[in-house]
Amino acid sequence: MKRRSTAPIYFIAILFIIAAASGCIKTDEREEITTLSIGYQPSTHQAAHITAMEKGWWERDLAPFGIEKVIDKQFPSGPPEMQAMLAGDLDIAYVGSAPPITAIAEGLDAKIVACVNTNGSDLVLRPEINYTTPEDLKGLTIATFRAGSIQDTVFKKWLIDNNINPITDLTIKEMGPGDAITAISSKSVDGVFLPHPSPTIIESQGTGKTVIQSGEMWPSHSCCVLVVSGTLIRERPDLVEQIIKTHINATEYNLAHPEEAARLAAEKLSMNESLLSKSLKTWDGKWCTDPRVSIPSTLEYANVQYELGYIKKPLREEDLFDTSFYEKITE
Repeated sequence: MKRRSTAPIYFIAILFIIAAASGCIKTDEREEITTLSIGYQPSTHQAAHITAMEKGWWERDLAPFGIEKVIDKQFPSGPPEMQAMLAGDLDIAYVGSAPPITAIAEGLDAKIVACVNTNGSDLVLRPEINYTTPEDLKGLTIATFRAGSIQDTVFKKWLIDNNINPITDLTIKEMGPGDAITAISSKSVDGVFLPHPSPTIIESQGTGKTVIQSGEMWPSHSCCVLVVSGTLIRERPDLVEQIIKTHINATEYNLAHPEEAARLAAEKLSMNESLLSKSLKTWDGKWCTDPRVSIPSTLEYANVQYELGYIKKPLREEDLFDTSFYEKITE
């Protein structure tokens, strides 16, 4: 029997190697991910991240997926956090559900994959100011987070719903939590609209009193959510599933152990533990995990932001959310 030459096979193999090396044939160019960056804010709203970070759950749970290091970065509010994600400095963000709307409208490649909390912000006025209705806010100066934040969006919608013009009827100053606490203490503003634990801190100092909670302004409104980059969603869905599982575990742990959640947050944020514990007992917030809880009010936020001129067109559910990971994990 005549033996068949293997030369053509070798020749083809050599051509394939040359073509792959030159880029003519696409091979798997996915960059190995070994470090994850998580954004968060100094608030009990995002206690799930704090608990997972402080107890070492992020690195423990993600190590089997090739993650060698998890770092977190603190931001005063959501808008600068989303700017960092737009710049590629964050893979994951614990953030209010309003800031991602503006960022995604500007081109951020990311989706909301889980709920973090609902409600949880208070309007606090100086003790000497008499408040009975929203009309009493006319002429006052109120500090809150930057335009596009949850607090900015909820507060302005509530004002408009009560026939108060947020531009002409009062002055709204953009401030982070620390500056706003200092401002009401020095009487340079008349009030603040801030997430917890800031309202409890202000009341403990005797420089303000809560007059209305955000859940009264907008019942069960979405507040913080978990946002994941589009790169992780497309290239590492297995990793995204575990991120959500760790978030669920930390949330359930905090719900069962609120005192420890307060202790861990106090250590992480360098705050008074008893004040944080009191904050968790008096706020109207609720920790959550199901992203579908956040959809209705987040879509309304998008409409509000469109009406306020923050974005050029309203965004749809599919623009903002990917609920498939949560549904796969829990159903």
